[in-house]
Amino acid sequence: MKRSLALIVTLASGIVLSAAAQTPAAPAAPAGPAKIAVIAFQVAVAQTNEGQRNFADLLKKYDPRRQQLKALSDEVHNLTKQLQAQGDKLSDAERASRANAIDVKKKQLDRSAEDAQNDYTQEMQEVYNGLASKVYDVMATYAQQQGFTLVLDVSQQQTPVLFASDSTNITKQVIDAYNVKSGVPAPPAQPTAAAPAPAPAR
Repeated sequence: MKRSLALIVTLASGIVLSAAAQTPAAPAAPAGPAKIAVIAFQVAVAQTNEGQRNFADLLKKYDPRRQQLKALSDEVHNLTKQLQAQGDKLSDAERASRANAIDVKKKQLDRSAEDAQNDYTQEMQEVYNGLASKVYDVMATYAQQQGFTLVLDVSQQQTPVLFASDSTNITKQVIDAYNVKSGVPAPPAQPTAAAPAPAPAR
């Protein structure tokens, strides 16, 4: 599940934060020392109770397609092994016929895997973006209440932050605040989920 969440937040990040950056600037704060916080925003979104529930539901929704792809991949693998084992005992026509059948199934597998991955990615982005906008609002409110003048996202690979003490990290506080506001209970422990679309057999 952790690996799936990591994939989710990596693929779906950025859009909400970009939109937030385009909002009108707040009135200038009174002169004084800056109070800066950092947050792993993508992690915060994924680790809220609502995020864990929604992403787990999405994985469950796509599990039948994953099983279908696995079955087709296994079939292609088995047919390929049979052809390799029996090839010298078959006529040229039979060997060509079997090779063609395998090729057709491989192409079907490739198309189905690509369609499943595209559909999954699109839905995952929609789930992430819808939740991220709400988590952002909670983060902004929390930062204002705590007097922070700047919050930096350290979940991006190209973050300019080289060092931040644990006391400045508000990721957990924002997660807790969102869980309270949403009222969504913590989900039960989930077994490690497999990827939604296995790589096609070659």
